[in-house]
Amino acid sequence: MQSRHYTALSTALAVCLGALALAPTASGSTTTSEEGQPGELNAITDVPGIHVGQVQSDTAPFLTGTTVIYTPEMAVASVDQRGGAPATKETDLLSPLNSNPGINAIQLGGSSMYGLSATNGIIRWLEDRGEGVPLGSAGVAPIVPAADIYDLNRGGDPKARTSAEWGYLAAEAATDGPVRQGSVGGGTGARGGGLRSGVGTASVYLGDGIWVGAFVIVNPAGSPVDPSDCSLWGAQYGIGDEFEGYQVPTGAECAGPDSDAAQTTSEESLNTTIAVIATNAPLEKAAAQRMSGNAHDGMARAINPIHTLGDGDTVFAVSTGEGEPLQVNDPADSGQLNGIFNAGATTLSRAITKAVLSAESQGSRLSYCDTYPSACADMPQLEQWRTAGTAPDVIRPEFNRARKALEQTPVPGPGKRNPSSTEDGSALPGAAGGGDPMSPAGGISASGLSASDLTFGLSLSVLGVAGLLLLRRRSQPVPLH
Repeated sequence: MQSRHYTALSTALAVCLGALALAPTASGSTTTSEEGQPGELNAITDVPGIHVGQVQSDTAPFLTGTTVIYTPEMAVASVDQRGGAPATKETDLLSPLNSNPGINAIQLGGSSMYGLSATNGIIRWLEDRGEGVPLGSAGVAPIVPAADIYDLNRGGDPKARTSAEWGYLAAEAATDGPVRQGSVGGGTGARGGGLRSGVGTASVYLGDGIWVGAFVIVNPAGSPVDPSDCSLWGAQYGIGDEFEGYQVPTGAECAGPDSDAAQTTSEESLNTTIAVIATNAPLEKAAAQRMSGNAHDGMARAINPIHTLGDGDTVFAVSTGEGEPLQVNDPADSGQLNGIFNAGATTLSRAITKAVLSAESQGSRLSYCDTYPSACADMPQLEQWRTAGTAPDVIRPEFNRARKALEQTPVPGPGKRNPSSTEDGSALPGAAGGGDPMSPAGGISASGLSASDLTFGLSLSVLGVAGLLLLRRRSQPVPLH
């Protein structure tokens, strides 16, 4: 009998240990990757503390979208901007010279400078969750830097662009799971040289629990194609079987008329490649800035030319790690930092290559794989990259729901107390703009008016009627005597 108890106990213990072995790790992957290899997701979400949300529309006249990189815990971040025509927001906050402690999210999207308004929806979503820099009784200040690509008018109307509603929906969609790649999210309207392009992501495990990941929207004036043989510049940086099955295109394809378009710089003068590099190694702000600068090398290895006057190339770097931060002026940290920085650049080259391979043709704009079908014929992983995770389309009912969620109580006039507020100025439970973020707002109901307001309004009405009567009398012809 006693042996049976020991047997049952051993079995239970084995089951528990097995369950623990299968439990997700802090990285978002369910297994620990081998050093120097991609994570299970091979995405930026392998980095602990990184979530990605994407939405888009490719229904005419739209061909654009929004991507949010969300960090549930405020993360150290910085930026390096090198293109000649950026569309960016809140990048000054990320300088090591400034006091901002970190970011809550980063928005990468389409619609150029107009698309920067999508951050307003992300900020509202964060505010409703109480996430941001604490401001005491004033609430929180969510920090959401942004960079957008130029994709205006690619779906048929230059005014068909993203807005705060798109940002709100992208934030709602954010998860730490698989990330869809190709012509989705902020890369829906992207083009790389003469090719249809999109978004790509990749990761690598450096050992000792440290991860590095990249997310990119590829929309350069230059081309990712090597004109000597029509291969992709960045394919040489693949890890393991990442690009298994990829072939250099046939000579006939490389000599074809479609190939000429793919190799040339864009006929448009406004472009941009934008990216986020992330690690869970604890970095000081200056180290994060250095990481973002080094990552531009990864762009230069995978795209030529890069950083033109028509590009707005921008790279953000994010550190989600906790503990004593690694510092650029501490010689003891130099070796580890150099390894992280180099991994960031190479991971970005890989992500760029995955974006180009994952893209799909749209109209007359061909993708790389449709221009050079022999190169991609033996790559079944492309379908997985294009269908992983979620990237909801922005449809009218969802857009209207987001718009309703974003409605707020009008700002009170000078000298007037907000009727929906308490004496200390805070919103009443259930009042418009407070409580349920889905509650309607924008108008003032009769129940929200004070007696003095009603009296004042009635007086105005009476005066208005009297004025109309007087005006009518004065407009009558004067009788002659």
